[in-house]
Amino acid sequence: MAQRRRGAALEKALLDAAWGELAERGYARFTMDGVVRRAGTSPPVLYRRWAHRDELARAAVAHVLEEARVDTPDTGTLRGDLLALMREIGTANAQLVILMYAHLAGYCQETGTSPGELLDAARGKSADALAEVYDRAVARGEARPERLTGRVRSLPFDLLRQEILATLAPVPEDVVEEIVDTIFLPLVS
Repeated sequence: MAQRRRGAALEKALLDAAWGELAERGYARFTMDGVVRRAGTSPPVLYRRWAHRDELARAAVAHVLEEARVDTPDTGTLRGDLLALMREIGTANAQLVILMYAHLAGYCQETGTSPGELLDAARGKSADALAEVYDRAVARGEARPERLTGRVRSLPFDLLRQEILATLAPVPEDVVEEIVDTIFLPLVS
């Protein structure tokens, strides 16, 4: 007899099932019933946590982004830290980025949420990690704080995401280095 899941284990199973449904079927065919079947649970268990499919989809995205979150590098330089982060995102997480944009367009259209808003809601700890990278760079004198506006801080990752979506492939090393060395570092130093 299978042991009953509770607490964090149950929530993880539900969110894994929801992400599996989103990744396989897309938001247009994403249903609460599909998640219930995939998770091997009952509707009340799911609806007690998320009353609507858009809430569950948002929670599944936050969950998968948290699981895919990379550790904050500390290589001793801003360049090294950014290259390490971008290599990880641009290779290991490229498929995740592609899946999210391809399958969640319907979510964004239906809820009036932009992809950026959906990602922002799930960013949390990764935004804190990136702030730590930039704070260390300022402390080392590698970046001028007045140049690190919100848009400039996100620029290398915006360009990385654009490359992933334009090519539907992992980002080559030379492209990552070009983004950091030719575009980003001159803006902040």
